[in-house]
Amino acid sequence: MQNLRNKKAIITGGSRGLGKATALAFAQEGVHVAVTGRNEKALQATVNELQQLGVQATYAVFDVSNYDDVQVQIKKLVTDLGGVDILVNNAGIAAFGTLNDMDVNQWTQIIQTNLMGMYYVTKEVLPHLIQQNSGEIINVSSTAGLNGNASTSAYSASKFAVIGMSESLMKEVRKNNIRVCTLTPSTIATDMAVDLGIADKESEDSVLQPEDFAELIVAGLKLPKRAMLKSAALWSTNP
Repeated sequence: MQNLRNKKAIITGGSRGLGKATALAFAQEGVHVAVTGRNEKALQATVNELQQLGVQATYAVFDVSNYDDVQVQIKKLVTDLGGVDILVNNAGIAAFGTLNDMDVNQWTQIIQTNLMGMYYVTKEVLPHLIQQNSGEIINVSSTAGLNGNASTSAYSASKFAVIGMSESLMKEVRKNNIRVCTLTPSTIATDMAVDLGIADKESEDSVLQPEDFAELIVAGLKLPKRAMLKSAALWSTNP
C-alpha cells in the first residue's frame, strides 16, 4: 500500500460535507491540503482544523463555474502548496424540479458548476500532473449519474456527463501514470442533502456519512501504483 504522507492535494468544495471530510482524512494521513469554496469563513475554519493535524493547509475563494477565476486561483494554490499530486473534484450544486418547471438559468447553472467547473479545474491541474508523470484525480459523480429520475433532469444530466468525461480522461492519461477514479455515491448526510430534504443528519446508523466517503477515497489512493480504482459506488446498507 502506498504511503500518502507529504503528498499535496487540492479539494474543491472543501469547506463542508464530503470535501471537508476528505480534507480531514487526508490530513490524518499526512497529506498537505488546499481547499476551495465560496464561503471564506467556512474555508478558514476548515484550514484551522487541518493545520491542527500538523499539515500545511491553505484555501482559495472562487466559484468553479468561472474559468477566469479558476485559472488564477489554481495557479496560486499550486504555488502555495509547492506542487500538486492529488485533485478531488467535489464541488457541486443540486436542485430538483421537472424539466418543464425548472428555470432555464437554474438548469444551466447546475450544468455549468457540476460539469464545466470540474472540467475547468481539471484542465488547470492536469498539466502539472503530466509534467511530473504521476498523479491522482478523483471525480465525484452520483448515483443520479447512473439513473435518471423524475425531477432530477439537470442534476442527472450533469452527473451523467461527469462520468463520461471522467472515464474518457482516465483512458487518456493512464500513459502518464495518472490514475482517474469516478465515484458515484448514493445519498450521504451532507449539509446540501439535508438542506434539500433528502437526508437526515441525525440518522448516523442508517444514512451514509461524509467520513464513509472519505475512507473510500483514502483506500483507493493507497492502492499500489500497479492497481487503479476506476470507479466505485458507495451505498448505505439500509434500504
